[in-house]
Amino acid sequence: MNIKGVLGAGAIMLAGVAVSCASQAATYAYVSNADSQDISVFSLDKSSGSLAAVETVAVAGTVMPMTFSPDHLRLYAGLRSKPYRVVSFAVNPLDGRLIELGRAPLVDSMAYVSTDATGRYLFSASYGGNLLAVNRIGSDGVVGEVRQTVNTGPMAHAIRSAPDNRYVFASVLGSDAWLRLKFDASNGQLTADAAPAYSLPPKSGPRHFVFSADHRFTYLIDELDGKLHVLAFDSSRDTVKLVQTVSILPPDFSGDKPWGADLHLTPDGHFLYASERTSSTLAAYKVSAASGELTRIGTYQTEKQPRGFNIDPSGKYLLAVGQLSTNLSAYRIDRKTGALSALGQYPVGKGANWIEIVEFEGTNVN
Repeated sequence: MNIKGVLGAGAIMLAGVAVSCASQAATYAYVSNADSQDISVFSLDKSSGSLAAVETVAVAGTVMPMTFSPDHLRLYAGLRSKPYRVVSFAVNPLDGRLIELGRAPLVDSMAYVSTDATGRYLFSASYGGNLLAVNRIGSDGVVGEVRQTVNTGPMAHAIRSAPDNRYVFASVLGSDAWLRLKFDASNGQLTADAAPAYSLPPKSGPRHFVFSADHRFTYLIDELDGKLHVLAFDSSRDTVKLVQTVSILPPDFSGDKPWGADLHLTPDGHFLYASERTSSTLAAYKVSAASGELTRIGTYQTEKQPRGFNIDPSGKYLLAVGQLSTNLSAYRIDRKTGALSALGQYPVGKGANWIEIVEFEGTNVN
């Protein structure tokens, strides 16, 4: 994102204050630590992949899911301990530090948060409450009141808008369903389809999903059966078709049961990675641009119980954390093969589970 485009060349708005800046890119990573109830902030050196600690921000709650506003100037963090809240932060592009702007109610303990493409609404999914919700986001980028709740089957797990913002999709682990809901961006209202967009085999446990860079495919990871699905989505006909199902498990998997967690595509769409918590591994795949199909590249050991990881906007680095580890692992992504090479480990808080990464241009003070 080029922040000079927010207010014109040489200026940005941070928590209502205009800040002057010159042109130099900076990348920051944010790790939510549920058990220590804080967020670890790092700066990422794009030339080497090394990280430097910036600050640790206490949030006074079990912080887990996070997401950026579309302009990346706000970070939203969901608290899964009572009182259930979402915390709105301003992100300082000059140094990556967070400034808390406000807290708003969430209807339940929410496993996932995301925004619509306009940045005017926050979506959330409740695993324990079996529902989806919509909160309003003000013109200042601060989350406000709950506008709507939608009941689902058991264990709603993730919710994201389609790239064109016409529909919102949600995975419901307990009913093995990937739902589609019509979205009205003028008022933030969701209207669920009568039937799921895609029904998975029993006890699959659909969890997280991502859309391909060209918007033609969706990649959906299961929590319970160790599988990853490639779905073709025809936006003109609004139809979904299964293309491929692959395993995320390592060849020598010996655990009692699979425990899929997270998945991410590189920004160019060439490679996809998925985490599996029982084996504490990352599975890497090459993506076919033509068919969307996946070819396994390899399996990589990572932090224990890797619930969350992410890829930086340049597509050069992958950062992973584990809920049973107090370290973050950094990897370099081979741009030709997709293979991962370990770069180093960095201390984080307890119960680390989620990573968001942002890149700004124009971040040096004049």
